[in-house]
Amino acid sequence: MPASSARLSFSSQLAVFWALVAVMCALLCALVLFMARENAGRRIDAARERSVAGCQAVASRYDLSIDNNRDADPHTDLMHAILDVVLAQMPGVEGGFWRNAGTERGVFDAYAFPTYEGSGIKRDVPDAETPLILRTLRAAAAKQTTSTDVVSGQQDAVIVAACPVPHRPALLAWTLTRSQPSLGASGRSLLAALAVLLAGIVGIAIALGVRLRRWRAQLASVERSVAQHASAQPDGTALIAEPIGKTGEPELDRIVEAFNTHAARTAALRSQTADLNARLAQAERFSALGRLAAQIAHEIRNPIGAMRLKAENALAGDENRKQRALATILEQIHRVEEQLSGLLALTQPVRVDARPVAVRAWLDERVALHREAAANADVALTIIEGTAPTPALAFFDPAQLSRALDNLVLNALRHTPQGGSVTIHASQVGDTLRVDVADDGPGVPQAERERIFEPFVTGHAAGSGLGLAVVREIAAAHGGRAFYEARQTGACFVIEIPWRTS
Repeated sequence: MPASSARLSFSSQLAVFWALVAVMCALLCALVLFMARENAGRRIDAARERSVAGCQAVASRYDLSIDNNRDADPHTDLMHAILDVVLAQMPGVEGGFWRNAGTERGVFDAYAFPTYEGSGIKRDVPDAETPLILRTLRAAAAKQTTSTDVVSGQQDAVIVAACPVPHRPALLAWTLTRSQPSLGASGRSLLAALAVLLAGIVGIAIALGVRLRRWRAQLASVERSVAQHASAQPDGTALIAEPIGKTGEPELDRIVEAFNTHAARTAALRSQTADLNARLAQAERFSALGRLAAQIAHEIRNPIGAMRLKAENALAGDENRKQRALATILEQIHRVEEQLSGLLALTQPVRVDARPVAVRAWLDERVALHREAAANADVALTIIEGTAPTPALAFFDPAQLSRALDNLVLNALRHTPQGGSVTIHASQVGDTLRVDVADDGPGVPQAERERIFEPFVTGHAAGSGLGLAVVREIAAAHGGRAFYEARQTGACFVIEIPWRTS
């Protein structure tokens, strides 16, 4: 198969490009979300490690700064000092000390936020995060090990770490820090803008798909209009009978307008061509009349001369001689009548009255008409079925085509020797009805094949030379042609006309 036939149409290529854009947008969205989540997870993990390290540093410093008396009261000032020193080196980390006093809230002994951006060191425990801090502290107290908890909000993630103070089971240190979005303080705004941008791209892709679908529908409408309004011509082309309506799409409308203009111009040219062909045919007829007049004068002069001679002899002869002269004169008159009938058939245009015809019955009728002549010539006249079967119905003028077929059959019977055969075959070849008349005679010499359809060209002494010319005229009137088909043995004359004759 040629490469051009395997190529996608323009609309299909646009559809493929649209699908690729949609897939790329989806992959880009998934990639951005994946990277944002991965980055946020890493930042939370880093903040968790920093919070745990701060908590353990505060707890160990306090344990090293006091004696080993487990029942001693908490040193609040020492706690604040340790918190200020340790957390001052950890920006964004706040924390304190808490005792499990058997109450629901417990006791917050100390709290500090040295890196607080406000004025001075913050000393009051944040109320909003207190439930999270208490939940983490009670989990660490129950397990007597370091525990962490994370709550992610719209703006940031809050990470709390709690760890027991060595040698004091009821006392725990805790730290709190916040993890900013992966892109900083304006990260959510950037993500929102990116989401809007991606949504816009997806929207544009969807709009492009809708427009492409509409464009394809309009193109299909134009194709259907062309198929509905196109009328088949005998030469296999198509002529637009009616203008195609506009679609509303500027690009397609320009194509439709150009197509309508071309169709109108083609119709005008066809009309001019038909008129010129008619004039040319008329000119050819008048040109042929001059040649025919000279030829018919020659053809008629001989019979007239023979009749005159016979008449003169008859006047001077006996009764038997007169009878033989009259018979010869009648024979020559019949010959002149045949010449004049053929000449009239050529000079008068053939009018076609096409209608549906049962082909097999029509062929049987023609064979029955010539069966006696074939028997007298000792020639077998038959209808055969070739590789292409005989069609049931065809559309032509049965009277005119019968004249043409009769001439071909009579011509074949004249040139077929005794014991020979003449075959008739009708078939449909594409959009053409083909009728073959073949015989096993000597065939047509190569030198005469070009002129065999011209008037008064004959290969038989008794022929008028007008039969094949009439066949050609009738075939042309149907929009077809008649020609001689060379074969290895015998002769074959063919009539081809369009399957439907307008």
